[in-house]
Amino acid sequence: MATIEVTKENFTETVKEGTVFLDFWADWCGPCKQFAPTFEKAAEENPNVTFGKIDTEDQQELAASFQIMSIPTLMVFRDGIKIFEQAGALPSSALNDLIGQAEKLDMDAVRAQIAEQQAAAEK
Repeated sequence: MATIEVTKENFTETVKEGTVFLDFWADWCGPCKQFAPTFEKAAEENPNVTFGKIDTEDQQELAASFQIMSIPTLMVFRDGIKIFEQAGALPSSALNDLIGQAEKLDMDAVRAQIAEQQAAAEK
């Protein structure tokens, strides 16, 4: 599956189900251009995962909402929950490892942990 363009209009719909990898990038960013082929290859090799690209110049409001300070920044969502965020390009081996970890993650345990944290914050 090829990467998709993610905008503030389709963001919520894009991340609400399944595993979604998002690449925050800009056309002027050298490291972003170096990371792009790695990200595209991972998208082709993992059709069960959604890969989206967010142009931080075109989608400034969306980038600001996530406080993107450095690009490229990679974010991973599972079932609408952000489970990973890291600035900087990843080598393909690290990206493939991250894809495997994201797919194996026990989301029931993640949701339980979030509920515990919210309950503790309310006390």
